[in-house]
Amino acid sequence: MNATIGQAIALIPARSGSKRVPNKNILKLNGHPLIAYSIAAALEAGLFSTVFVSTESQEYAEIAKHYGAEVSFLRPKEFALDLSPDIDWVKFTLSKLASDKRLFDHFSILRPTSPLRTAQTIKRAYSEFVGSGNADSLRAVELCKQHPAKMWKIVDGQLVPLMVRGDSGIDWFSSPTQSLPEVWVQNASIEIAHVRCVNEFQSITGKVILPFKTEFPEGFDVNRQEDIEILQSLVTKTPSLLPKVNQKPFWNLTRTPMVFGDKCRVA
Repeated sequence: MNATIGQAIALIPARSGSKRVPNKNILKLNGHPLIAYSIAAALEAGLFSTVFVSTESQEYAEIAKHYGAEVSFLRPKEFALDLSPDIDWVKFTLSKLASDKRLFDHFSILRPTSPLRTAQTIKRAYSEFVGSGNADSLRAVELCKQHPAKMWKIVDGQLVPLMVRGDSGIDWFSSPTQSLPEVWVQNASIEIAHVRCVNEFQSITGKVILPFKTEFPEGFDVNRQEDIEILQSLVTKTPSLLPKVNQKPFWNLTRTPMVFGDKCRVA
């Protein structure tokens, strides 16, 4: 590990209760559960003293351990609900490890639904984070394709602009897109932060957040049914987009994971 990085832990969150795409973290892609690719990328990066999967599911834990991750305890179910914020499970995990005298300087969140984030992506992000000097955290972003100035809310049956008019006094929704400021949207590929942010700010970001600009497809996130088909198409055309998984496929599942391209169901 690079001495300038200090002790770093990769945290891979994998709760089992996803509603929009059930069991998305273990969907089978090219022979392996989706989570295997984030574990493989983290291990290959060589930056982490620990690659830890946070899950409330014993089944998910067995899968994660098969692919080389640590799962020495399960996440409490109250931290694995639909509306559970990240700070809850992150703080629980780091505190539990600290109680065993396992302390870290930084943590990185690598979500399983971004399987095209590679070891090189992780290394590049860490290089920018460490090189910044004063950042509390780093978060992956990509240029927003649809500008929020052109977006609306519907309130009491009427359109209300999401963003108010700019400094020129001209409504942004009536302004040429070229005249609007660049807007970046976060993606799920990587987050890095000092552990002190959790302890001092009760936050996974702190105050100073460094942008990590990603390009398609490294920030691609499986969040909807249509994302499944896009991802399958990408890796069918270019299998090398995926991190290399060295373990044999994990087949001993209590439920059979959906194969990409099928309708979402559990066999």
